[in-house]
Amino acid sequence: MANEQYAFIEKAKVPSREAWQAAIDECGFDFQLDPELKPFEDSGFMPCKLNGADAGVEIYYDGSAEFLSQFSDIAQERDYCIAFRWGGSMIECASAMVACYALAKNFGAVVSYEGGEPEALESFLVNTKACIEDGMKDS
Repeated sequence: MANEQYAFIEKAKVPSREAWQAAIDECGFDFQLDPELKPFEDSGFMPCKLNGADAGVEIYYDGSAEFLSQFSDIAQERDYCIAFRWGGSMIECASAMVACYALAKNFGAVVSYEGGEPEALESFLVNTKACIEDGMKDS
């Protein structure tokens, strides 16, 4: 069964690959986005590196009114969504968590796991670190 996490963001604030990587670095994570990542253009599996290990997560971009209307209470004024999907791999979950945490902390995204209530940034950070720890056990 696939898991999905949504980062609702203003389309104008979707970062370039370089800005996103800088935000991840600033957050203190040893996580490298795919050097070839092209926001808005890429779709599907995005290879990454987490603490030197191969990692990654599926990534999709959606700004359609039909999709956003399903999450209007969460998205609020945000007009775009970067969706992350993974299977049972905790290293893929950790990849989604790190990417989303940086979007929330630095670009004003609101992050929701499968449409659930967004968590506060502090608890999101704690959960991200726990996912990384679990993910590194699998690598």
